[in-house]
Amino acid sequence: MPPHTPPLSARRERLDRFLADRDFRAVWFARPNSFAWLTGGSNVVDREGPVGVAAAGYDREAGFRVVTDTIEAPRLRDEEVPTEFTIDAADWYTDSLAEAVAERSPTPAAADFDVPGFATVDPTTLRQPLADADIDRYRAVGADVAAAIEAVGRSIAATDTEHEVATELRAALEARGLVAPVVLVGGDERAQRYRHYTPTETALGDYALLSVTAHRGGLYASATRTVAFDAPDWLADRHRAAAAVEASTLAATQQVAADGGTAGDVFGAIQQAYAAVDWPDEWTHHHQGGAAGFAGREWIATPDHDARVFTPMAYAWNPTVQGAKSEGTVLVTDDTIEPLTLPDAWPTIDVAAVDAVDGDATLTRPAVLHRDP
Repeated sequence: MPPHTPPLSARRERLDRFLADRDFRAVWFARPNSFAWLTGGSNVVDREGPVGVAAAGYDREAGFRVVTDTIEAPRLRDEEVPTEFTIDAADWYTDSLAEAVAERSPTPAAADFDVPGFATVDPTTLRQPLADADIDRYRAVGADVAAAIEAVGRSIAATDTEHEVATELRAALEARGLVAPVVLVGGDERAQRYRHYTPTETALGDYALLSVTAHRGGLYASATRTVAFDAPDWLADRHRAAAAVEASTLAATQQVAADGGTAGDVFGAIQQAYAAVDWPDEWTHHHQGGAAGFAGREWIATPDHDARVFTPMAYAWNPTVQGAKSEGTVLVTDDTIEPLTLPDAWPTIDVAAVDAVDGDATLTRPAVLHRDP
């Protein structure tokens, strides 16, 4: 039994509706984040592979199922898959996973990976909005991501290299049972030059940005923290400007969801917020984030993006202002905006949405942590 069992009744309801709408008899998921959404467990052995070692499915007649091979079946049964799933194992030396699913599934069927004769399913449409039971688990994931990045942020020195800090971050996250596909560390020079500051052997210098995206039980949380040793004069103002854009975007997200709008509508509010804080062109230099959940971003907003904005749903917006960044994972419901990666023992600032944006929010966001060089 996996430690993060999902709400299977909610999954069944969505899958029944999906199959009925499309007149399919079964649907299968082998990409790791969708496998985790359905089972709560992991099908990953090789982290580099886009498809795992097992496919989890839902069959109108047989219910919840897993197809894998004889190598993986015992471990998946014991450690990764709820007892509600039946497990069917193909000989490891005969069929590929796709062939094994095709042989064992009723048709017509769909899958999130390439199975001969099957239709393609976009799993993001099934993973939104979040189920209530997902939200409780998400709070724990967000708290642990914040705790890990802050523990490292309070311990580093100006002379540490970006690579050394990234290594500490990965260790802190994995010690909490989190897998981190994204760990970025940018010292003063590279954080100003690049928006994706992949770590190098460069020393941090005057300040550093630490950004991570990590997941547990399939749920992803992203967060950024800023640590200053000899802070540039402009850092606090740019950090507050980025935080104001983030608060404005979250207020707009809630309003757009209530209006039945799209990601493109939220992006219009992002552009207005940047203009209101006197950085009108900053959005052109980096993506601004989007919906989170069972992916680091279920979608990334663009000016014309037509993805529907749901509540309750997690969102990870990440505005940047020339060397400063504000990013966290936040639960947006019909009537609340709840940060999931809220600081614990870390300085904070209260930031309001700008007047130019529809929606009202004043949020507590991480401030710059000042430390001795």
